[in-house]
Amino acid sequence: MKKHIRVLMTKLGQDGHDRGVKVITSMLRDAGLEVIYTGPWQTPESVTQVAIQEDVDIIGISSLTFDHPLIYNLMGQLKKNKVEIPIIAGGIIPTKDARDLE
Repeated sequence: MKKHIRVLMTKLGQDGHDRGVKVITSMLRDAGLEVIYTGPWQTPESVTQVAIQEDVDIIGISSLTFDHPLIYNLMGQLKKNKVEIPIIAGGIIPTKDARDLE
């Protein structure tokens, strides 16, 4: 049996602009991936817990209101919990910050 890739899609912080992340979630599902969408206003701690509970392969983050510094916190939470899950982030992330996040 073929394993489905499990993706956790989320919005961190005060960012409630969720149309884009919903479109990406639908596209990933249409492509055959298993997608869990947490909805907006999540914390790094809550995303970490969902990622662990759902045993996801990757975390996707949409950041449209300059809440992208929370991605650093999420990376710290994952490390603290000894979890290695790749993160893909998109949205409005200044070039310098994008380089630092890489």
